[in-house]
Amino acid sequence: MDERKAAILKALIEEYVETGQPVGSNTVARGAALGVSSATVRNEMALLEREGYVTHPHTSAGRVPTDKGYRHFVDHLARKELQPGARQEVTSFFATAHHALEDMLHETSLLLSRITAHAAVVVGPQPDAARVRSIQLVRLHETSLLVVAVLSNGHVERQYIELGAEVDDSRIGAASAVLDTQLRDASFADLPAPRPTGDSVTDQLSSQARDALVTRFAEGRPTEPVFVGGASRIAADLEAFTASETVGRLLEVLEHQYLVVSLVRDLIDQGVTVRIGSENQLADLRECSVVLARFDVEGRAAGTVGILGPTRMNYPQAMAAVAAVSHRLGEHLSPPG
Repeated sequence: MDERKAAILKALIEEYVETGQPVGSNTVARGAALGVSSATVRNEMALLEREGYVTHPHTSAGRVPTDKGYRHFVDHLARKELQPGARQEVTSFFATAHHALEDMLHETSLLLSRITAHAAVVVGPQPDAARVRSIQLVRLHETSLLVVAVLSNGHVERQYIELGAEVDDSRIGAASAVLDTQLRDASFADLPAPRPTGDSVTDQLSSQARDALVTRFAEGRPTEPVFVGGASRIAADLEAFTASETVGRLLEVLEHQYLVVSLVRDLIDQGVTVRIGSENQLADLRECSVVLARFDVEGRAAGTVGILGPTRMNYPQAMAAVAAVSHRLGEHLSPPG
């Protein structure tokens, strides 16, 4: 696409996203500031329509972007910079956020919905992808201990164990050291058996604690937690969809956790991923765009944040917001240093 056509397409899309109305050549001529007549713009718009980048609804003289037009805009023309107000809100949120993991992910979905004005989703870490940061044994009573495992995804797993007889504090400390040293950075889904130390009491205690954590994982760990923020914004965008029943189908998709997780798994890659309208394999999303980004904790993929809205969305702001929130969330969940 030559420079003039690209400028016309960019001006047309920006105007259409702003107003929701078909855009005429006079409006584009003013907005693109190309120094050419509206007749010239009209001819270029006709070529863009012939090439599939725009179309005109009904008998309107104005044009609207197609999915192909949005795709070219996203890939080549959109300047992905977060507005100062939204950037400040993201910074303030993560500077003051000190929630438990589930609350943190839920609040993050609400933040992303606020700054984009679209429904937002946050998919938390897969349980079997978590690794051990630390393990400690805490005495509760003479023969009762609490096994506490802090995981890389932010979860804190706790499991109680009962001992056959009272064990002195030095053995408990020794078993804690064995577990913390030997199981650190191990996959929580595949904890290795502790290596023997030569002290039978310490070895038995560390093995019992490890087995309790294995049981904890095997007891039916949930799938990735899914948090949806601002689902009502889909209904607020009713006029952006050609059929009102689309809104109902989208809300139904968001209500089903397995559909959201499947959607994320199918689309996510490194960086920001954008799927526009007909590019979505799920039929209920053919009038929607999905913008996703992975967040990493300690250099490993930990989850996904994203937004879902009509194809008529402000892509530069959506992409910048998703990128900023995913980056800051990963930083926030990673340990210092």
